Amino acid sequence: MKKPILLIFLFFLSFFLTGCGSSSDSGDNGVNAPAGTFQTGLASWYGAEYHGRQTASGEIFDRNAMTAAHRELAFQTKVEVTNLENGRQVTVKINDRGPFVEGRIIDLSERAADELGMKIAGLAQVSLKIVP
Repeated sequence: MKKPILLIFLFFLSFFLTGCGSSSDSGDNGVNAPAGTFQTGLASWYGAEYHGRQTASGEIFDRNAMTAAHRELAFQTKVEVTNLENGRQVTVKINDRGPFVEGRIIDLSERAADELGMKIAGLAQVSLKIVP
């Protein structure tokens, strides 16, 4: 579990060293994708060890909130996530950057993962749809 923490640290360090870090009210915090844009791939989740820490958007991470981390989507983007293995759906708000593991497209809060029925498995094939 120390490797993901190191990767997160290096990610944030690179932003501070290059002066490219974004603040929560800068407005320029990622790709503004139009509603209906789809992406399909592997989702994971994060929870207790990050609970109460500041996210990349400046918000405090709450593992019980319906939030997620995405590498490119703008903060505050709402995304409908569908678990392709069981058909369950949730809507989450992007407020963080990640996942930092290759091959994954979104990191969900613990609550979102639980509602999608993927908390125990840890991973699930999902589709993402930007919603207004």
